[in-house]
Amino acid sequence: MSVGIIMLVHTAFDRAEQVARHWAAAGCPLVIHADKSVPKAAYDAFVKSLSDLPDVRFSKRHRCEWGTWGLVAATQSAAEVMLEEFPQVRHVYLASGSCLPLRPVQELIDHLAARPQTDFIESATTADVPWTIGGLDHERFTLRFPFSWRKHRYLFDRYVALQRVIGYKRRIPNGIVPHMGSQWWCLTRQTLSAILSDPERDTYDRYFKKVWIPDESYFQTLARQYSRQIESRSLTLSKFDYQGKPHIFYDDHLQLLRRSDCFVARKIWPFANRLYDAFLNDKSGAMKRTEPNPGKIDRIFAKAVERRTRGRPGLLMQSRFPVEGRENGLTCAQYSVFQGFSDLFENFETWLAKATSTRVHGHLFAPERAEFSDGQTVMNGALSDSAALRDYNPRAFLASLIWNTRGERQCFQMGPRDHIKKLEWDLAKDPNAQISVITGAWAVPLFKSNANFSDIRREAARLQQIESKYLEVLRSPWTKARVRIWTMAEFIEAPMEPLQTIIDEIGQQNLRGLAEVPRMSDLSGFGQFLQNLKNQGMHPYLMGDFPVAHDPHEPHHDKPKPYLVQ
Repeated sequence: MSVGIIMLVHTAFDRAEQVARHWAAAGCPLVIHADKSVPKAAYDAFVKSLSDLPDVRFSKRHRCEWGTWGLVAATQSAAEVMLEEFPQVRHVYLASGSCLPLRPVQELIDHLAARPQTDFIESATTADVPWTIGGLDHERFTLRFPFSWRKHRYLFDRYVALQRVIGYKRRIPNGIVPHMGSQWWCLTRQTLSAILSDPERDTYDRYFKKVWIPDESYFQTLARQYSRQIESRSLTLSKFDYQGKPHIFYDDHLQLLRRSDCFVARKIWPFANRLYDAFLNDKSGAMKRTEPNPGKIDRIFAKAVERRTRGRPGLLMQSRFPVEGRENGLTCAQYSVFQGFSDLFENFETWLAKATSTRVHGHLFAPERAEFSDGQTVMNGALSDSAALRDYNPRAFLASLIWNTRGERQCFQMGPRDHIKKLEWDLAKDPNAQISVITGAWAVPLFKSNANFSDIRREAARLQQIESKYLEVLRSPWTKARVRIWTMAEFIEAPMEPLQTIIDEIGQQNLRGLAEVPRMSDLSGFGQFLQNLKNQGMHPYLMGDFPVAHDPHEPHHDKPKPYLVQ
């Protein structure tokens, strides 16, 4: 008894001939179906090239298009020839012209001989499979699909929509339960002959002719009616990407295929000479006798799919760049943003760099230029400080800065004077961002300026409006960044606790507390300055409640603060 091979061929006839001779050399009879769309001259040449092999037959040709009945009809015709011409065949193995045996054929013969009553066909109900792509799972069995999905996509979609609107549903014949699975199976002679000689075959054929992708459901469903024992798995290694398209194996997949321990793999690139030489000619490279286990390489494919669909955090592919939500995060590492600190404290950047050992920049989105740390004009990755280049795509500027300096935490200043309007939502929704804001601190430079008060009032109103809108963004329910907001009045009353909290969040915890704090700007007369703004009709509400009579640095002696003595 032997194993018969059905080959479905439509291209790369030189490789198909090579593989057919490999099967035949092991004593396997073959029935080959060539797609009817193949030109007659090419088909005749292919038939002639295999004419010296006595156990090779060619079946009636059908036009095979993906997702249509032609693939099932081609398989049926080839199977009928196989059962009639080769009565000694016990198992029938369905393969394609792009399939490649990975192990000696005798091992496959021995494996099937030890399981004479077992059908190897992936067969599961629609509720049990996760691989249906395109939104049609159970509907592929209850709607009609007379139009080609590839050639007549518009008609396909409109006809499906029409059936949904009118509530049309097909009756599944004889109460069979539709199953799905890989097209590439290996059935026993008994099961296959029972399917082909079933008295109700015409009924089943008429039904499945209008099912979508019937080659993945016809034999998978009917095998459940007649099989004595089914192993719901394919002996052919066939992997698909997230779009449902098959993975193609190239020369550099040699070791990967060997690790699978599978008998056959598809789909092999026709020009993968190294693969064909290794598996068809090099017996010393044959894999060990063991049970096929494609799960051993599933982890690699899962990582490849994840890399293709999600990518690496903070690194944008051109294919995903225009699509929001497919970039797997704007940035690749955590960073800190400080708003108002450099206005309130003198030399804040120098102090923060010393306290945290991080890279501390100035205002990266300042109108004039990107203020990189230490006055640099070019950062890692040839990132220029040019305001024009930065403002062309500030989102990409930030992502590039964090990516090019990964391994070192970045900190930078921000304020309402900066060009951040295009970036404010990106910062708020970035879980890697740590944003600390002292509201109203932008008024300190205005307080110290020597400009006309009318100009100061106008600028204060503008900056307050900008900061107020940004605070709404930071307080929105869609914010994912770690945000801390203080009014200027409450911050200067007890600045040590917020500063210590910020340092701890950055990761530079100091159990003994901060040994050195930045010097705060002299705010003598700042309360009166705010009152003058009010008197001029501008209400500076973001600063908090500043007293006018005394300096905010002065302690309130009438009510001493309690201290804990240990």
